[in-house]
Amino acid sequence: MIRSFFRVLLVLWAGSLWATIWVATLVFHVLNDRHQAGVIAGRLFAIETYIGVGVAALALVLPGRTRFVWGYLAAALLALSQWVLAPVMDAAHRHGAVAGLPFGAWHGVAAAVYGLACLAMLRVIWNEDFR
Repeated sequence: MIRSFFRVLLVLWAGSLWATIWVATLVFHVLNDRHQAGVIAGRLFAIETYIGVGVAALALVLPGRTRFVWGYLAAALLALSQWVLAPVMDAAHRHGAVAGLPFGAWHGVAAAVYGLACLAMLRVIWNEDFR
């Protein structure tokens, strides 16, 4: 039963990771205030990070935890993006640049890291045995 619950969590997490990309993009198209749209999108990505870390923590206590390497990678990438890159992006937005890179460059790095986390979760789902 716990394993089945975990499988549902995996699918929900993977789906929400991919859906957040579309929702964040939509927020920027719907709202005229780009700052407010950025705040909302940032909050969505933060929620994804907490979900990912929670699922990874649950995976640590389940049998077969060593087969969840790609899931741990996805959670680590989300954590990197949220707790390292997001503050750097905020600083670059406020000051014009950090380490010689403007906000847009840091945003690109964060987007690439998020994309890698999405691909890692795709691999987890692809390899999961749902029989």
